Amino acid sequence: MPGNPKNSRTIKIDMMARVEGEGALNVTVKDEQVQDVQLRIFEPPRFFEAFLQGRHVDEVPDIVARICGICPVAYQMSAVHALEPIFGVEIPPAIRDLRRLLYCGEWIESHVLHIYMLQAPDFLGFASGLDMARVHPDLVKQGLRLKKAGNHLITLLGGRSVHPVSVKIGGFSQVPTKDQLQGLKDQLLWARDAAVKTLQWVTGFAFEDPEQDYTFLSLRGPSEYPMNTGQLVTNEGHHLNVPEFEEHFHEEQVPYSTALHCTFQGKSYLTGPLARLALNHDQLSPFTKEIFAETGFSLPCTRASMGIVARSVEVLYAFDEALRIIKEYEPPPSPSVPVIIKAGTGFAATEAPRGVLYHRFHVNDDGTIHVAKIVPPTSQNQRRIEDDLRNMLPNFLHLNDTEAAAKCEQHIRSYDPCISCATHFLKFTREEVS
Repeated sequence: MPGNPKNSRTIKIDMMARVEGEGALNVTVKDEQVQDVQLRIFEPPRFFEAFLQGRHVDEVPDIVARICGICPVAYQMSAVHALEPIFGVEIPPAIRDLRRLLYCGEWIESHVLHIYMLQAPDFLGFASGLDMARVHPDLVKQGLRLKKAGNHLITLLGGRSVHPVSVKIGGFSQVPTKDQLQGLKDQLLWARDAAVKTLQWVTGFAFEDPEQDYTFLSLRGPSEYPMNTGQLVTNEGHHLNVPEFEEHFHEEQVPYSTALHCTFQGKSYLTGPLARLALNHDQLSPFTKEIFAETGFSLPCTRASMGIVARSVEVLYAFDEALRIIKEYEPPPSPSVPVIIKAGTGFAATEAPRGVLYHRFHVNDDGTIHVAKIVPPTSQNQRRIEDDLRNMLPNFLHLNDTEAAAKCEQHIRSYDPCISCATHFLKFTREEVS
């Protein structure tokens, strides 16, 4: 890079493992002070909002599912919840419960993958999940079995575990029988016990990153831990209806990233498991609250690394909630309700594994999409990641380049950013300026 070699250092990490996507981190330091932090995302734009324009609303659930291979359910749920009010669709309780059950499956498979294979190796001193598996094979097998339980839920309800195909406006193309759901009960009972062990395990980790002054954002409903519905709330007392999202949240293009940055009233904020747990812990199931209380872990969690604890709490809750839904399930008379297409604008936000996922659609009279807007959780958390690193980097400037880069990698990994579902690497550059 240009400049005086004596005043500059470059750190390159050709392959940053355990983060989805391609990105880079540039840190500028002057007189041992951090001047600038840039989390650069340089993958080509994917243009899904443009792809949706002109497509019929019936195609939307299948198209948006392709945005992410790890959290396709979240994109489908936000889409159908945004479109259904336009058409006056009212979802009956049984279909609503099945959608919640489908979301449980996605939270499980996504969270468990991150807990066991992406973040736990950082706490235990392993370079990868494979390295950890060589020393702790039973632990990794437990994680893979837990993830499989989530995949089985998605497969049964969605038709397949990746990019489900049964979700549609008005419900599902098909729904399981009572016996099919009951057939998962033994697996889910084992998994709930294993989820208890997982939570007990991760609460024993050492969380050494600095505390942060977070503005937490999540959905919150009147009586249940949020997944598909609720108001947008913060720990600063805001209660916003979802259609107000764009009045308070602003996306902007920064010159060093192909991904938009989203801010809340001009500042960064945190969405995702830490925020959900901080704002909705009173709505966890009694069993989940009891097990979490026994760990002695206090809330709110204000260290990003504690995301592994929040994810573990949500995995336990998701298994407990899945068992509740299966126990009470009575198949609906029809897999879906009738839909009468008309023009209008719809809004929705649901809780993807990584946080609030917002959709807005303008629909034409013929049922085609005129405008689509999608704000994923990772774009909302990008500015917060930069602010975190800006706050914590002064503690690491005495380290050599390799050690400093490792600390930054671990912190970014705590957020479980979904930059893409393909290659995984981060290039870290530190520039000393005079």
